[in-house]
Amino acid sequence: MNQAYFRFYEELNDFLLPEQCKQDLSYRFRGHPGIKDPIEVFGIPHTEVELIMVNGQSVGFDYQLQDGDRVAVYPMFESLNITPLVRLRDKPLRRTAFVIDSNLGKLARYLRLLGFDALYSNQYSDPQVVDIGVTEQRIILTRDRRLLHHKIITHGYWVRSVRPAEQVAEVLKRFDLKQLVRPMHRCAVCNGIISSVKKEKILDQLEPLTKKYYHEFHQCQDCGKIYWKGSHYNKILKKLDALTSS
Repeated sequence: MNQAYFRFYEELNDFLLPEQCKQDLSYRFRGHPGIKDPIEVFGIPHTEVELIMVNGQSVGFDYQLQDGDRVAVYPMFESLNITPLVRLRDKPLRRTAFVIDSNLGKLARYLRLLGFDALYSNQYSDPQVVDIGVTEQRIILTRDRRLLHHKIITHGYWVRSVRPAEQVAEVLKRFDLKQLVRPMHRCAVCNGIISSVKKEKILDQLEPLTKKYYHEFHQCQDCGKIYWKGSHYNKILKKLDALTSS
């Protein structure tokens, strides 16, 4: 029986038992398994891992574990550029787009209001979420860590918090998105792009007081929902400001 030693850093400890956190963990094995398998045996979804160092050298998920290996496993680095070291994924996603599981509806709405491409339906099954994430190259956001153990998933994140406002702050920090926020760019209802529209084109869809007091309108290109800068608009902007400043 062979033996290797694993140590998991920073928020990867969220997936471990209390007695396993922040210490070397022994792993016994036969043959030479791919290194992804023991990482997930410890309960760490592979999508949460950004860098694996074995005996001081960066390796990919295809590395075959050897007897006596000392393995250091790291999550996403927020302030350091480690691109030259990372060997886990062929290439980064060219755009930041999400697919969100059915338990995170409020998070999806907030991300859309902040201008991010966030597909969501409370009817999505787990296989549908996985399929959308893989085929459309979207980052999967979920509260179900087991979902992220699917081998075909390359980009995903287990949302730790149960509070929607904290979830937003968590996602913005994890993916370094604060500089990309574009409030009111996407429809909160369907995720479509919002663009300006002439009042005359939507006049028959407006309430009498809205027609009288407002003159600047925007409309979702997909579902047709109409937006204007009423009292609700300022309330939404205030809420979004609070979300991005936390």
